[in-house]
Amino acid sequence: MSIKSYVTVFFEDPYWVAVCERVYNDKLEVARIVFGGEPKDYEIYEFLLHNWSNLKFSLPIVAEKVAERRVNPKRVQKLINKQVSNNGVGTKAQQALKLQHEEAKIERRGNNSEKWKAEEQMKFKLRQEKKKEKHKGR
Repeated sequence: MSIKSYVTVFFEDPYWVAVCERVYNDKLEVARIVFGGEPKDYEIYEFLLHNWSNLKFSLPIVAEKVAERRVNPKRVQKLINKQVSNNGVGTKAQQALKLQHEEAKIERRGNNSEKWKAEEQMKFKLRQEKKKEKHKGR
């Protein structure tokens, strides 16, 4: 069992965004944090230390298992530079964020629907009471 975490910070006009990915038991979970201005490294580190347990991660999706092997240090340096220069988020992370967004939207629609039905029921009752009040004196 291994737990790995990755944090990617990038500029998504007009805000700076951090995407936290954690892989636990071959399941990928993603959380998105929106910063205002450009955060410093120590600010991100401090934020993660204090708020990691409060982050709302998406539902876990199956992560592809990659066999780890010893890699040439120059190749590692090249890969690191490539990741740093790459603006954006991994496709798995994007899918997880999209899934989380869709679930929130469905939940919000359900709540709004219930609220609307309750309001309609209340209006109907008020109309019925008004009708009864009009005919009470007859």
